[in-house]
Amino acid sequence: MHIWVDADACPRVIKEILFRAADRLQVPVTLVANKLLHTPRSPFVDALQVARGFDVADSEIVRRVQAGDLVISADIPLAALVVEKGGHVIDPRGQLLDADNIQQRLTLRNFMDELRGAGVDTGGPAAIGHRDRQAFANQLERFLSARIRR
Repeated sequence: MHIWVDADACPRVIKEILFRAADRLQVPVTLVANKLLHTPRSPFVDALQVARGFDVADSEIVRRVQAGDLVISADIPLAALVVEKGGHVIDPRGQLLDADNIQQRLTLRNFMDELRGAGVDTGGPAAIGHRDRQAFANQLERFLSARIRR
């Protein structure tokens, strides 16, 4: 199993949780972004810089992800493609996205996009708070424990 991180918009605190998990459980984590990223010195953490452009990082993640891999992303269309390939997704707020809920999330995302396109101010997501960080850490631990320590 490999953990792929849609790193352009991933909060720093979420990356730090992932770095600790990678070292503790010896799971490879790759940050994918269109900018240079600094990673800790670890045999389990690396970064992949892709060309700038719309969805270039997302496309690279989809190209590389394999069934059973985990992707960290808040991008719902990316999550849908990952789930379609047999991967799993956890968003930075700790929600596991899978075959049971991805279609509902994609439908809601598309509806909100249509509202924004019509000029409706839908607001943006709140900043990642302590509760979100804890939810992410807990979900990541549950996910990895179920797959690594078998």
